[in-house]
Amino acid sequence: MYQLSAVAQAEIEIKKSRFLCELHPVQDKAQARVILSNIRQQHPNAVHVCWALLCAGDSGLDDDGEPAGTAARPIYNILVHKQLSNVLAVVIRYWGGSKLGAGGLSRAYGQAASEACKVASMIQLENYEELACILQFADESSLRRLCEQYQVTILSVHYEQEIHMCLRLRTKLLPEFKQVAHDLLRGHLRWVQNKSI
Repeated sequence: MYQLSAVAQAEIEIKKSRFLCELHPVQDKAQARVILSNIRQQHPNAVHVCWALLCAGDSGLDDDGEPAGTAARPIYNILVHKQLSNVLAVVIRYWGGSKLGAGGLSRAYGQAASEACKVASMIQLENYEELACILQFADESSLRRLCEQYQVTILSVHYEQEIHMCLRLRTKLLPEFKQVAHDLLRGHLRWVQNKSI
C-alpha cells in the first residue's frame, strides 16, 4: 500500500469538457469533507465535483449528479489499482457542450485520476507493531542504543523493581530486533503483553 506525500493535480480535456483531478492525502472522512468544501468554493462554476475516498474504515464515493457509476467508481478503481490509501481523489468537471455517454464519462473520470496518479509522489506504507518488555536497570542503556539502531520508538518507560518499556517498530524488523535484543541482554529480557505494562 502507498500514500501520498503531497497533493497531486492533473487536467485533461475531452470534447471541450475539462476534467481537473486533485489527489489529497487525508487521515479521515472529516478532513476529506473540509477539503471537498474548499474545492467546491474554489470551483463554483463546475458542473460536477465527483470524488472517491480511500481511508482506513472511512471509504466513500459520490457521482455528484453524473449517471450512477460513471464518475466516482472509475476514480475509486484507479486508487485501488494504484494501491493507494489515506487518499481523497476529486475530479472537477467543467461542461464543454458535448455529451460523452456513460462509457465516455467513465473513461474520462478514470483517465483524469490516472493522470494525477502519474505525477503524484507516493511513499510506501509500513506496518508497525507495539510490544512491551521488562528488563534490568543495568541493561537500559544497551537497549536504548539498540532501539536507536533499529529506529524503534520508545512509547513509555516505567521504573519499578525492574524497567517496563513499551516500544513501537516496523513489523518487518520485529523478529530480528527481538532476537538481537535477547542476545545483547544475555536473555535478561522478557516480552510481555502490552496490557501488562
